[in-house]
Amino acid sequence: MKALFLHGLSSDGSMKTGFIRSLGYDVMVPKLSDWSFKRALQSAQDALDQFDPNVIVGSSRGGAVAMSIEADTPLVLLAPAWRICGVKPELRTTSVVIHCPWDNMVSIFDSRELCERNRDSQLIEVGEDHRLNDDAARCALTAALASVLQ
Repeated sequence: MKALFLHGLSSDGSMKTGFIRSLGYDVMVPKLSDWSFKRALQSAQDALDQFDPNVIVGSSRGGAVAMSIEADTPLVLLAPAWRICGVKPELRTTSVVIHCPWDNMVSIFDSRELCERNRDSQLIEVGEDHRLNDDAARCALTAALASVLQ
């Protein structure tokens, strides 16, 4: 199984990609521009077209990028910063959103609204903070990957 991981702003996603690799996934992590959303989007689209993943995992700003690329690939979104990035709250495919209720960087209310607008999506409220690197968040990520790939 192949996963395209789209990291957040000023991040390389190494903790999450290491975890996803430990689950047996082949993971591609394109370097996304921190200063240009348009360039980040192009890098993600190029990686998607080249890698042809089974699932796209987008974290924070990378979640907004994942929501914006042209794909029917299932999404796992980790505290997606769609509102902050000015992205429409529309999901074109099977999606699971994981978000910490106490996130102080991206509001949990944004993910609640996203999932209310997209009835085929699922919201899992779990974790200790925005980074979602704790055990409960990792369990939720494991379950989400299995769920979207059924």
